[in-house]
Amino acid sequence: MASFNKVILIGNMTADPELKQTAAGISVCSFTIAVNRRFARADQGQQNVDFINIVTWRQSAEFVSRFFKKGNPILVCGQLQTRTWSDNQGQKRYATEVVADEVSFVTSAAQGGAQGAAGSGSTYTPDAYGAPSFNSAGSANFEEIPNDGDLPF
Repeated sequence: MASFNKVILIGNMTADPELKQTAAGISVCSFTIAVNRRFARADQGQQNVDFINIVTWRQSAEFVSRFFKKGNPILVCGQLQTRTWSDNQGQKRYATEVVADEVSFVTSAAQGGAQGAAGSGSTYTPDAYGAPSFNSAGSANFEEIPNDGDLPF
Protein backbone atom coordinates (compact mmCIF):
# COMPACT_ATOMS: atom_id res chain seq x y z
CA MET A 1 0.00 0.00 0.00
CA ALA A 2 1.31 3.43 -0.92
CA SER A 3 1.66 6.20 1.63
CA PHE A 4 2.11 9.94 1.42
CA ASN A 5 3.22 12.42 4.09
CA LYS A 6 3.40 16.08 3.02
CA VAL A 7 2.60 19.19 5.05
CA ILE A 8 2.41 22.74 3.69
CA LEU A 9 1.79 25.53 6.19
CA ILE A 10 1.82 29.31 6.26
CA GLY A 11 1.78 30.91 9.68
CA ASN A 12 3.43 33.43 11.97
CA MET A 13 6.42 32.73 14.20
CA THR A 14 5.29 32.65 17.85
CA ALA A 15 8.81 33.29 19.21
CA ASP A 16 12.34 33.74 17.94
CA PRO A 17 13.71 30.47 16.50
CA GLU A 18 16.09 28.41 18.64
CA LEU A 19 19.26 27.27 16.84
CA LYS A 20 21.37 24.46 18.34
CA GLN A 21 24.16 22.18 17.20
CA THR A 22 24.23 18.39 17.56
CA ALA A 23 27.34 16.68 18.95
CA ALA A 24 28.38 16.09 15.33
CA GLY A 25 28.08 19.84 14.57
CA ILE A 26 24.86 19.67 12.56
CA SER A 27 22.60 22.72 12.89
CA VAL A 28 19.04 22.11 14.09
CA CYS A 29 16.44 24.83 14.56
CA SER A 30 13.12 24.46 16.33
CA PHE A 31 10.29 26.96 16.41
CA THR A 32 6.51 27.18 16.60
CA ILE A 33 4.14 28.85 14.16
CA ALA A 34 0.57 29.96 14.69
CA VAL A 35 -1.80 28.95 11.89
CA ASN A 36 -5.34 30.31 11.71
CA ARG A 37 -8.08 27.83 10.97
CA ARG A 38 -10.11 28.59 7.86
CA PHE A 39 -13.47 28.46 9.59
CA ALA A 40 -14.54 29.73 12.99
CA ARG A 41 -17.79 29.12 14.80
CA ALA A 42 -19.99 32.20 14.79
CA ASP A 43 -20.77 31.89 18.50
CA GLN A 44 -17.10 32.02 19.52
CA GLY A 45 -16.46 35.46 18.07
CA GLN A 46 -12.80 34.87 17.22
CA GLN A 47 -10.84 32.67 14.86
CA ASN A 48 -9.27 29.47 16.18
CA VAL A 49 -5.51 29.12 16.00
CA ASP A 50 -3.35 26.00 15.94
CA PHE A 51 0.23 26.12 17.23
CA ILE A 52 2.47 23.82 15.20
CA ASN A 53 5.97 22.76 16.27
CA ILE A 54 8.53 22.82 13.46
CA VAL A 55 12.06 21.37 13.27
CA THR A 56 14.48 22.06 10.45
CA TRP A 57 18.05 20.91 9.89
CA ARG A 58 21.35 22.07 8.36
CA GLN A 59 21.20 25.04 5.93
CA SER A 60 17.46 25.49 6.42
CA ALA A 61 18.01 25.73 10.17
CA GLU A 62 20.63 28.44 9.73
CA PHE A 63 18.41 30.28 7.22
CA VAL A 64 15.46 30.39 9.64
CA SER A 65 17.59 31.52 12.58
CA ARG A 66 19.17 34.29 10.51
CA PHE A 67 16.14 35.77 8.73
CA PHE A 68 13.08 35.09 10.90
CA LYS A 69 11.96 36.36 14.28
CA LYS A 70 8.83 36.46 16.38
CA GLY A 71 5.79 37.64 14.41
CA ASN A 72 7.24 37.04 10.93
CA PRO A 73 5.12 35.07 8.48
CA ILE A 74 6.78 31.91 7.17
CA LEU A 75 5.99 29.16 4.67
CA VAL A 76 6.96 25.62 5.72
CA CYS A 77 6.92 22.44 3.61
CA GLY A 78 7.82 19.13 5.18
CA GLN A 79 6.62 15.90 6.76
CA LEU A 80 4.59 15.17 9.86
CA GLN A 81 6.54 13.15 12.41
CA THR A 82 5.69 11.67 15.80
CA ARG A 83 8.27 10.50 18.32
CA THR A 84 8.31 9.09 21.83
CA TRP A 85 10.87 9.12 24.65
CA SER A 86 11.08 8.65 28.40
CA ASP A 87 11.71 11.70 30.57
CA ASN A 88 13.86 11.85 33.72
CA GLN A 89 11.01 10.49 35.87
CA GLY A 90 10.47 7.53 33.53
CA GLN A 91 7.24 8.96 32.07
CA LYS A 92 6.62 8.21 28.41
CA ARG A 93 6.40 11.46 26.40
CA TYR A 94 5.07 12.07 22.90
CA ALA A 95 5.74 14.81 20.39
CA THR A 96 4.18 15.55 17.01
CA GLU A 97 6.02 18.02 14.81
CA VAL A 98 6.68 18.98 11.23
CA VAL A 99 10.19 18.24 9.96
CA ALA A 100 10.67 21.01 7.41
CA ASP A 101 12.37 20.27 4.11
CA GLU A 102 11.75 23.77 2.75
CA VAL A 103 11.17 27.14 4.40
CA SER A 104 10.51 30.40 2.62
CA PHE A 105 9.51 34.02 3.01
CA VAL A 106 5.83 34.83 2.58
CA THR A 107 6.26 38.57 2.06
CA SER A 108 9.05 40.55 0.46
CA ALA A 109 11.56 42.51 2.50
CA ALA A 110 9.95 45.73 1.25
CA GLN A 111 6.64 44.65 2.79
CA GLY A 112 8.32 44.10 6.13
CA GLY A 113 8.10 40.30 6.18
CA ALA A 114 11.80 39.79 6.82
CA GLN A 115 14.82 41.68 7.99
CA GLY A 116 15.91 43.08 4.66
CA ALA A 117 17.61 46.10 3.21
CA ALA A 118 14.39 47.69 1.98
CA GLY A 119 13.16 49.12 5.25
CA SER A 120 12.22 52.53 3.92
CA GLY A 121 8.57 51.61 3.41
CA SER A 122 8.71 52.13 -0.35
CA THR A 123 8.11 49.26 -2.71
CA TYR A 124 9.87 48.47 -5.97
CA THR A 125 7.74 47.76 -9.01
CA PRO A 126 9.60 46.75 -12.19
CA ASP A 127 8.72 48.64 -15.38
CA ALA A 128 7.50 45.37 -16.90
CA TYR A 129 4.52 45.46 -14.53
CA GLY A 130 3.42 48.93 -15.57
CA ALA A 131 0.67 49.77 -18.04
CA PRO A 132 1.54 48.89 -21.66
CA SER A 133 2.26 51.78 -23.96
CA PHE A 134 2.01 52.12 -27.73
CA ASN A 135 4.49 54.13 -29.76
CA SER A 136 3.26 54.77 -33.33
CA ALA A 137 6.50 56.47 -34.38
CA GLY A 138 8.38 53.18 -34.63
CA SER A 139 5.69 51.39 -36.67
CA ALA A 140 7.18 52.64 -39.95
CA ASN A 141 10.03 50.13 -39.56
CA PHE A 142 7.69 47.12 -39.85
CA GLU A 143 7.18 45.41 -43.19
CA GLU A 144 3.83 43.75 -43.89
CA ILE A 145 4.01 40.25 -45.36
CA PRO A 146 1.12 39.84 -47.80
CA ASN A 147 1.03 36.02 -47.79
CA ASP A 148 2.39 33.92 -44.96
CA GLY A 149 2.03 30.65 -46.95
CA ASP A 150 5.77 30.70 -47.74
CA LEU A 151 6.79 30.57 -44.08
CA PRO A 152 8.56 27.34 -43.08
CA PHE A 153 6.38 26.72 -40.01
